[in-house]
Amino acid sequence: METVYIEKCDGYNYRVVEKAVFKCLEKIQPLNDRMKDKTILVKVNLLKKNKPEDAVTTHPFVVEAIVRYLQGIQCKVIIGDSPGGPYNKKMLDGVYKESQMDQVAYRTGCQLNYDTSVIEVYNGKATKLKRMQIIKVAEDVDYVISAAKLKTHSMMTFTGAVKNLFGVIPGVTKTEYHFKMNNPENFAHHLIDICQYINPVISIIDAVEGMEGDGPAAGDKRHVGLIMASTSPYALDTAAAHVIGIEPLSVPTINIANERGIFCGSIKGLIAKGIGFDDIDIEPFKLPQSINVNFFSDKTPKFIKSFFINNLRAKPVFDHKLCTSCGICKEGCPVAIIDMDKGKPTLDISKCICCFCCNELCPQKAVKIKKSFLHRLLMD
Repeated sequence: METVYIEKCDGYNYRVVEKAVFKCLEKIQPLNDRMKDKTILVKVNLLKKNKPEDAVTTHPFVVEAIVRYLQGIQCKVIIGDSPGGPYNKKMLDGVYKESQMDQVAYRTGCQLNYDTSVIEVYNGKATKLKRMQIIKVAEDVDYVISAAKLKTHSMMTFTGAVKNLFGVIPGVTKTEYHFKMNNPENFAHHLIDICQYINPVISIIDAVEGMEGDGPAAGDKRHVGLIMASTSPYALDTAAAHVIGIEPLSVPTINIANERGIFCGSIKGLIAKGIGFDDIDIEPFKLPQSINVNFFSDKTPKFIKSFFINNLRAKPVFDHKLCTSCGICKEGCPVAIIDMDKGKPTLDISKCICCFCCNELCPQKAVKIKKSFLHRLLMD
């Protein structure tokens, strides 16, 4: 059985946030003893340049509370992530400023990571990703804490503690990985391989305000009012998915973790401390429009499956009225099928792998996810 610590946190008042975060972390006493005097990377979710109120990135007050707690046990703390796009000082500067991580560093005296070195590591625990490139800071520290944001995800249904660690893969290398891992099951295996290598000592989810719908960047903000933590990122994701009405085993990372014998993917394998699941009543989150439907038996001919799945699949659509022609969608497309025709993006839809990086990275929410006509006809 794995333990998940859940505390109420009704809003982003710093003292309220600190109280909830400290309550969660104080209960993990054996780890507190182990982490004392160590160097810790707080691996936050800094997907792109977003303000805290956008509910895209880990809130600075949650991060500040984690930092202050760690400093209280004499840890040296580094805040870091590799956002989408180039992994360089200019990109990090912009993201740290917009997300207010620079203010956290100023108030606490902790360090923001500006080391843009990348190293290749051997991942002996992997089933798919035996060798991978990661940001060097993740290798240099004693421990990593995954400080995630509660959101739906257009490709992976849900993003939490496990998916957050994809951020140790440097900037544009993520694009290459998306190309290689172009279906949710394969991507889930690779995300788990990364998580197993990084082996976060603690995982925390900022679930004060999350995102539903077409997350992780273009969805709608939802108040949840919780801080959640665990020593198991898989258990934490299972608990968080359950809380927002998502069947945990429908999340590819949780399902594959179950298949690989890492965690069962059920709340029956959890002990909730602080607040019990019965005391939480959250209206189920809206799911991304892109979630695939597969209702075929194993005996269905492959060509029939292929036809219906391809035609039921949601696709990205560009809203040229909102588009500012920044070209970030083109830069971030792992299969290089977006052209800036007359300054506006167009897409060769027949070659789209439905990773939804364009939707995820667009700063203007100008990339929408649309269900196909066949999906609306048969499923809605």
